[in-house]
Amino acid sequence: MTDDSQTIRFTKVQDLFNRIDHTSGDSLTVTNVSPSHFTEIQREREKREKQGRRYRFRDYDSNSRILIITITTDLHEELHKRPYDEFLGQIRDMGLKNSWRNIGSARRQAQQGQSGKEGDSAGGPKPQRAGKGAWPTLVIEAGFSQTLGQLHLTMKRWFSMSNHEVKIVLLSKFDGTTILLERWEEEMAVRPGATTTWHSRQHPTPVLRQSITITQNATTNPISYNVTRGALVLSFRLLFLRDPGPSEGDLVFGVQELEEYAEDVWAQV
Repeated sequence: MTDDSQTIRFTKVQDLFNRIDHTSGDSLTVTNVSPSHFTEIQREREKREKQGRRYRFRDYDSNSRILIITITTDLHEELHKRPYDEFLGQIRDMGLKNSWRNIGSARRQAQQGQSGKEGDSAGGPKPQRAGKGAWPTLVIEAGFSQTLGQLHLTMKRWFSMSNHEVKIVLLSKFDGTTILLERWEEEMAVRPGATTTWHSRQHPTPVLRQSITITQNATTNPISYNVTRGALVLSFRLLFLRDPGPSEGDLVFGVQELEEYAEDVWAQV
């Protein structure tokens, strides 16, 4: 864990928000948060948002009583908004603007308890995911002070908490020298030790489908960016829950666009 990715124990609501205001990174992990404490924290956040301060409750688990708070810095927002905006533009170019719902960071609640999630960017198809509280098919999560391991836990909880209605989780991790983009999906795997029928032994498991790294080359004039492993591709079928029609297809974040994205990210450092 980096110095900026901090973990604290909850004591009082005011103490928590004072700590948030003095956190230099984009993430704060809070332990010992009971469901009643979480309700108090939500109320205080609503008051502060009216004053222009914004926070996202990336993940709250009522069982472990752990709350992960995202602090919306310029760098954090650049990491997730540019890819989502790129994909949204391609959706519009296909004439599907009215077939896609932007869910943004709206809270999604687990079926039981008070556990819930708020993504950085998210969306899903209409009419399948048009209803109130519907889960997105695409979620983008970003971080620079969170470790990659923490982002992986966030990714896994999106799949499990949505009962596998989330189809793609895109992670964007920046460590000061490299942007790492990971595209995660699920596939059926055999549960270890299962002894019943083949069908009951299978369960969805997150699988890394694509990993792209972008580094800055400061020795060139102008500064350039190196993209490894090509363009980022999102499956149309997973996003829209149907096969593509004429003039429709997978969404592609090309190498040139990734280089421009990197330039915008480094500008916020």
